[in-house]
Amino acid sequence: MQSTTTPNPGVSLVEGSPLPVKKLRAMGLIKSYGKRQVVKGVSLEVESGKVVGLLGLNGAGKTTTFYMITGLILPDEGQVFLDGQDITRWPMHRRAKAGVAYLPQEPSVFRKLTVEDNIMATLESLPISHSERKKRLQKLLDEFVLNHVSKQEAYTLSGGERRRVEVARALALNPSFILLDEPFAGVDPLAVADIQKMILSLKERNIGVLITDHNVRETLSICDWGCLLSEGVIFEQGTPHEIANSKAAREKYLGENFRF
Repeated sequence: MQSTTTPNPGVSLVEGSPLPVKKLRAMGLIKSYGKRQVVKGVSLEVESGKVVGLLGLNGAGKTTTFYMITGLILPDEGQVFLDGQDITRWPMHRRAKAGVAYLPQEPSVFRKLTVEDNIMATLESLPISHSERKKRLQKLLDEFVLNHVSKQEAYTLSGGERRRVEVARALALNPSFILLDEPFAGVDPLAVADIQKMILSLKERNIGVLITDHNVRETLSICDWGCLLSEGVIFEQGTPHEIANSKAAREKYLGENFRF
């Protein structure tokens, strides 16, 4: 995400040509439950090749905001745009076909299917030949270091391996954006760096990434931009170092002793 006051970060180059910059934008999102307004006009933006963190204490409104962007929750007011097209009321499967992938916190693999069958199940939804599916499958297995577990059933995987399968499966649809819900939850400390590298590899693919997670240090360390919520509003946003040095961020969320 970038506010309108931040400079254009530039674009990646492929054979001398700039990659197109796509934008996923939330504008003025509002949501109430009963008489309590939990999200109060939140706006944010994710661009191609950028990693944005949506952070806040429990009850700050970050999960509700995130779910409105994914399509799990319909906002009372406000809109979500994909490259200028209003997708606010689009169901999640339509958003996925348009290039917005969502990875939930809970395991989403098919537990009784092998790793390669999990990925192939997604590839089979594409109008491509069987040989092309096999080619893409092998490429994803190679890229996410899954060859050694490709014949294992998904329920036997570690938390980090499962996350890699879920991301590989999402990439089978060639998304422009991936929305990650608590990607560091349920994985051991040794797997955190692995998942961070995986998220940065999405950035290198020119995929925009939106993350919400309780692990603030692990999340901010790989973000280009962070948005901090409190009581339903974004009270601070900026680069990770700007946030780390923000008095408001330290008082309301990070604590005075926060360090990268």
